[in-house]
Amino acid sequence: MKKIIWLTTIILGATLALFGVNIFLEHTENVGTKNNGRQELTIYNWGDYIDPDLLKKFQKETGYKVDYETFDSNEAMFTKIQQGGTHYDLAVPSDYMIQKMKAANLLLPLDHKKLTGLGNYDKKFMNQAFDKGNKYSVPYFWGTLGIVYNDKYIKPGEIKTWNDLWQPKYKKSIMLIDSSRDIMGMALASSGQSVNTKSIPELAAAKGKLDTLMPNVKAIVADEIKTYMAQEEATLAVDYSGDAAEMISENKHLHYVVPSDGGNLWFDNIVMPKTVKNKKAAYAFLNFMSKPANAKQNAIYVGYATPNKKAVQQLPKAIKNNPSWYPDNKTLSKLEVYEDLGPNWVGKYNDYFLEFKMTNR
Repeated sequence: MKKIIWLTTIILGATLALFGVNIFLEHTENVGTKNNGRQELTIYNWGDYIDPDLLKKFQKETGYKVDYETFDSNEAMFTKIQQGGTHYDLAVPSDYMIQKMKAANLLLPLDHKKLTGLGNYDKKFMNQAFDKGNKYSVPYFWGTLGIVYNDKYIKPGEIKTWNDLWQPKYKKSIMLIDSSRDIMGMALASSGQSVNTKSIPELAAAKGKLDTLMPNVKAIVADEIKTYMAQEEATLAVDYSGDAAEMISENKHLHYVVPSDGGNLWFDNIVMPKTVKNKKAAYAFLNFMSKPANAKQNAIYVGYATPNKKAVQQLPKAIKNNPSWYPDNKTLSKLEVYEDLGPNWVGKYNDYFLEFKMTNR
């Protein structure tokens, strides 16, 4: 998932992050051993996906030195841990990747007796299909895939569903995130199909429907989508909720909508790889991040929704009462978490999406 900084009111925090990351991205060979009288905790996480001040606070409270390494995709993270030779105490994979890591025997089950903050989490974000009973994971962040629009060109309430994007008046107006699973999923959801379908006819129909959207597509891009939307190079975009938050922080005319006809709900959870060297420090960090005050601080910095119910209660009303970031249960009930479909079916999604891009230039 894409990781971003939340609001313009924390620009200072973002600046500090540049220095904070430099402070904590220190790598040593003796992980888990004494270092100037302190033990180390090694975390493998997405870039800019934690408030650096929280790392400093954890270090001060516990005496553990934090070694913070980053990855830019679930697949890169999986490959590095699977290859061995790593020393990660904790990692932060997305939902479907937890399934894959379990199947590859890369995770250790968590001792719930050592977890003091599980009761702070909203039950609707626990016990997900990718990790029943939270045997291997603790929730970290969650979010959605949706539509960003500019109110200078589109009236509030005009965009409510994925199907609204197919209106002829939006010719050459839409930016699509360059992600096969997300864009194929969008087309599937718009037709009432599961985003996890393993049906060739349904995938073919979704690709055919995407072909009819192409006249409205201005570009299919990756991270640049945030800059383009903030600079009003397009009036509509399909992107993640966190990316949308960053766009909105840079342009007050942008808004985010979770389509009412379904789509993706994703989770990033903290897990303990079998490479763990310092279990005591790992549990201390899991409990530290489960504290409502810390989860709240992290949610404000990062910009995605926190699954920590008690932390949500402490958030500013403008955030916690905004359905764009915290959709109601009715909306959530229509969203699906991506499943690990296996390489064969993932390849089919990729093939259809590539065909869509290549044949509609």
